[in-house]
Amino acid sequence: MEQINAKNSKINSNIFRELSSLIGLIVLCTILAIISPAFLSVTNILNVLVQVAVISVIAAGSTFVILTGGIDLSVGSILGLCGVMTAAVLKSTGNPLLAVLTGVLLGAFLGLVNGVVISIGKVPAFVTTLGMMSVARGIAFIYTRGRPISGFPDGFRYIGSGYIGDIPFPVIEAIIIFLIAAYVLKKTPFGRYVYAIGSNEVATKLSGIKTNKYKIMVYVISGLLSGFAAIMFIGRINSGHPLAGDGYELDAIAAVVIGGTSLSGGKGTVFGTLIGALIMGVIRNGLNLLNVDAFWQGVVLGVVIVVAVLIDQRSKKTATI
Repeated sequence: MEQINAKNSKINSNIFRELSSLIGLIVLCTILAIISPAFLSVTNILNVLVQVAVISVIAAGSTFVILTGGIDLSVGSILGLCGVMTAAVLKSTGNPLLAVLTGVLLGAFLGLVNGVVISIGKVPAFVTTLGMMSVARGIAFIYTRGRPISGFPDGFRYIGSGYIGDIPFPVIEAIIIFLIAAYVLKKTPFGRYVYAIGSNEVATKLSGIKTNKYKIMVYVISGLLSGFAAIMFIGRINSGHPLAGDGYELDAIAAVVIGGTSLSGGKGTVFGTLIGALIMGVIRNGLNLLNVDAFWQGVVLGVVIVVAVLIDQRSKKTATI
């Protein structure tokens, strides 16, 4: 009975977090629509969705990591390196499928390295992924000598800039990834283990679950989705640049936290992350429409992130009372 009550409490907590984020998004959109009528134009809404697509895919992977109580600071640099290598393979072979496989598998491999060092080597996730952030970015610069690789065939570019009807293809890709991620977290044993590790790793390990295995897997997922996001990104801008994805790790973490996932792990959903990514995209777009200086945009987003973390901390204290 206690286990059932705990499970129901966790479900209700996740629903509350999602609804809170969704209400925040609706209120934000309403305010911006009143201040700037251009905000609700179809063109602008589609523009927001396209801009959010890449970050949301990365953030979906980061959700798995943060749900276990970990952190991945390397996702932006992994995107940059995967984008460069994907572009290089595409230019040298002319084979889009081989290029896509290169980007996705390289991302998964880099995530595997992170996971093994963290789980087997017992190096803190912050330190490990910070190191990978520098390594991946450095390799990207060494390989390209700081020069972008550009000029891709239309078939490849469709991944990042195509349309199905009036809907941008990157938006459809992001939705599919979130649906798959939601299914994995809610309907599979792996998903249950991810939540269990974040809630109490010691107890989970004592129950016979191989926690190291699943912690490695979440970093592989994070790296793999960063690699796929790289393919979307270079397809949209028609260039693989070693600086691509700079700062995206912070945007991804912010989307996860704003969406209601706890930084200590165990609580949150990928749909909450999707809402968090939309909130960030809407804020940036609204500030641009209002001609707010780019430097002040960073200040505003920083305040939003801090407030989201404060709310998370407050909710945890309330829950323990």
